Amino acid sequence: TLRRMERFEAANEVLGDLDAAGQPGLDYVVQLYKAENLEHLERIDEALARYDALAEGHPDQVEPLGDKGDLLRRAERYDETATAYGAAIDRMADDDPTLWAVLYRRGIAYERAKQWDPAEADFLRALELEPDQPEVLNYLGYSWLDRGMHIPRAVAMIKDAVRQRPNDGYIVDSLGWGYYLLGRYEEAVRELERAVELRPQDWTINDHLGDAYWRVGRRLEA
Repeated sequence: TLRRMERFEAANEVLGDLDAAGQPGLDYVVQLYKAENLEHLERIDEALARYDALAEGHPDQVEPLGDKGDLLRRAERYDETATAYGAAIDRMADDDPTLWAVLYRRGIAYERAKQWDPAEADFLRALELEPDQPEVLNYLGYSWLDRGMHIPRAVAMIKDAVRQRPNDGYIVDSLGWGYYLLGRYEEAVRELERAVELRPQDWTINDHLGDAYWRVGRRLEA
């Protein structure tokens, strides 16, 4: 209840009074909640230390390493993020239904750490496991567009993502930018106008639409 009220310090006091001796399942949950509460309190190093202790004490559990990776990703410590997710992946079976998601998050960490080759490998493996995931289709597709790589394939992937998420402005923007790079400027304008309607506050999408307007001769609007 205290956690739901965002009284994380008080919640940890209550958890600290619990006697979980001889109850490893309860002790695991208590320690996990304590780490999460420290994270909410922005006591980052303490939270990370607790996640490490939990991972060491419970070698069959993936969650502490996944949570550690998520915390490091939010702190923009991307090299460490990739390492944490890698440790989580090492504990996961090849048929684990959540494996694709951890690979995807590690791919993002690699990409933001400017390590493109392992990032691309993680995105492709995630798509092997779950071929229709719109987040992965869009992230890999846009990353290829941004690097001038595999543009027709990237556009096809992003079109599939838009089909599944037609009201996601970021994914619609990716499709519009793909059309732009293919020289299909009228189609780019159509998609980018819709992306701006969905995400009017995003400067990148507005910038893309300006480029497309310029290409079709709508200079004042550009």
